[in-house]
Amino acid sequence: MALQKCGLNLDQRARELKSHGTAAFPCAAYQDRYGEGEKQAVSWHWHEELEVARVKSGVMSLQIPGKRLTLGEGDLVVINSGVLHSAVPEPKCELQSLVFHGDLVAGGKNSVFSERYLSPLMKTDVFRACVLKKQEQQEANGWFLQAFEAMAHEPAGFEFHVREELSRLCFFLYQQYEETMERENAGGQGRDSLRIREMLEYIHSNFSEELSLADIAGAADIGARECLRCFQRTLQVSPKQYLLRYRVMEGARILAAEPWRSIGETAALCGFDSPGSFSMMFKRFYKCTPREYRKTISEEMSAKNGQKKEEIG
Repeated sequence: MALQKCGLNLDQRARELKSHGTAAFPCAAYQDRYGEGEKQAVSWHWHEELEVARVKSGVMSLQIPGKRLTLGEGDLVVINSGVLHSAVPEPKCELQSLVFHGDLVAGGKNSVFSERYLSPLMKTDVFRACVLKKQEQQEANGWFLQAFEAMAHEPAGFEFHVREELSRLCFFLYQQYEETMERENAGGQGRDSLRIREMLEYIHSNFSEELSLADIAGAADIGARECLRCFQRTLQVSPKQYLLRYRVMEGARILAAEPWRSIGETAALCGFDSPGSFSMMFKRFYKCTPREYRKTISEEMSAKNGQKKEEIG
C-alpha cells in the first residue's frame, strides 16, 4: 500500500469518492506538503471513514462547521465519520494522515466493539473533531506514529499493528466522550450541517451558472438571511466567497487535467464572465496566473515521467 499523496475526488455533495485502502483492509496512509508553491489547501469534503491527521512540520488551520482549530508540529486531530472539514497551511505544513473505516477496528456491525464503543462514538454530534496536542497527549501521538510507520514500511503482519494502534486511539476517544455522550442527544449531525450539505451540493452542481443568494438558499428551503447566517456559523465564509473559491479550484483542476483547453474556455466552464476576471481571481488564490500554473504542472509531470523511465530502465 505504502504512502500516497492527498487528492480529492468529490461528488456533488462534497463527499469523497476515493476508496481508502481495500475491502479486505480499509485503511490508507497519506503524506503531502501544503503552501508556498505546493498545494494551497484541502477543500471542504467529508467521508464515511474516520481520519487521524498529524502535522509533521509547520502549522495547519483545520476548519469544521462552526469551528476553526490550529495545529502545530506534532499535534494530532481525529475527525469523525461524516464531518465536513477543510484545511489551510499557515503558511506551510507537511501533513501525515490515516483514513480508515470503522469496520477495521470494530470487526463488523454486530460485534461488541461496534455496538458498545465505536458506533455510539461515530454517531454522536458531540465528537466531530478532537485535537490532541503533542505535549499533552504523547501516548496518542505514539499510537499514530506506530500505525503510520507500519503502513509506510509494511513489515510482516503490519495489518495487526495498524489495527491495534487505531483501536487504542478509538477507545481513548470513547473514554473522552463517554460522559458527554450520555448527556447529549447523540442523534446525528445538527440542522446547520444538513442545510450546508444541501447548499454545497447545489453549488457543486451549478457552479458554472449565474447563481444568486436566493438560488443557494432555496436549495435548503430557507431564506437568504438564514442562508448567510448558516454559512457564517458553519464555514465562516459567505455563500458568494465559497462559490468563488470553488470556481477557482475547479479551474485549477481543469488546467491540470485538460491542458488542451484554452484559458478562456476554462474560465467559461467555471462560471467566470471573462478570462481576465478568472485570471485575477486565480492569482489571488494561487499566487500565479493560470498560464504559469499550467506550465508548472506540465513541468512537474514531465519530471515525474522522466524519473519513472529512468527507474524502469
